[in-house]
Amino acid sequence: MSEFKFACPVCGQHITCDSATSGTQMECPTCFGKLVVPQPPVAASSHLVLTAARVSNRPAPTVATDALTPAAKSFPVAAVMIVVVLCAAAGAAVVFRDKLFKPSRPHVAAVTNSEPAQTREMNLPVVTRPAEDTNWTLSLAEVKIPEGRATGWINGRHFAFDRATVQGGTLSFRQGKNWPPEVGVTIQLVARQGEDLAGKTVNIETNRDHPPRVTLRWKEAEQPRNQMVREGYALRLEFGAVAGNRLPGKIYLCTPDDAKSWVAGTFEAEIKKPAPPKPPKAPKVPAPTTPKR
Repeated sequence: MSEFKFACPVCGQHITCDSATSGTQMECPTCFGKLVVPQPPVAASSHLVLTAARVSNRPAPTVATDALTPAAKSFPVAAVMIVVVLCAAAGAAVVFRDKLFKPSRPHVAAVTNSEPAQTREMNLPVVTRPAEDTNWTLSLAEVKIPEGRATGWINGRHFAFDRATVQGGTLSFRQGKNWPPEVGVTIQLVARQGEDLAGKTVNIETNRDHPPRVTLRWKEAEQPRNQMVREGYALRLEFGAVAGNRLPGKIYLCTPDDAKSWVAGTFEAEIKKPAPPKPPKAPKVPAPTTPKR
């Protein structure tokens, strides 16, 4: 038996369990949701986080209803009298509520003033922290790139790219239809055209001198933001063969920023022709001078 980790599907909390508890039910220690412990991963060195399943709500059994039916038939008279007395007391409280319960205006004002703050808090986007201990690492020694479509975590934001392009040596991933992207990452590789990268593998360790420049992109209040990472990151790129105008590949990128950004998975980049070089500017012709007499 061995321990493994999995994530709560409601709050993202990481939970450690023994493999013997697979298939049993438990309660999340953070959100107290009912979970079903998943099966442990087949590969012991997997860097991916499993996700538990939520326990579905089932209707209450009819046995309890049937069990209550005999009690209803033998309802005692004393209980009826108690209900009558309670109803009378409730009616008196309604009639004389203005005298018995004086409204407290300061209390009402406090509740009214707290509502806008509560509304603003509920409107904040829910951000789940990254699985730092499994998906983010600056060591490429035991990295295994997942086979699924590349996803990740960029500057505290979930990332799932909508489009990947390679133009010259510039490999770009972006989330969103327009540019600048909602979330994205750009890697400046050394290549004259995208086809030159076919079949190659790129490994960048954290101690590499003058590595390719990496740019993280996101938006704050609909304004584009970016952060350039010039060193200290870990990157592995495995490119396949060109198919049409597509260059397939795999990526594993982890950067040393405070948010511990990372991207991992497979992709198919659209090959775009490099922009033609700009024509050189014509030299300035000096104005003719008039000889002095």
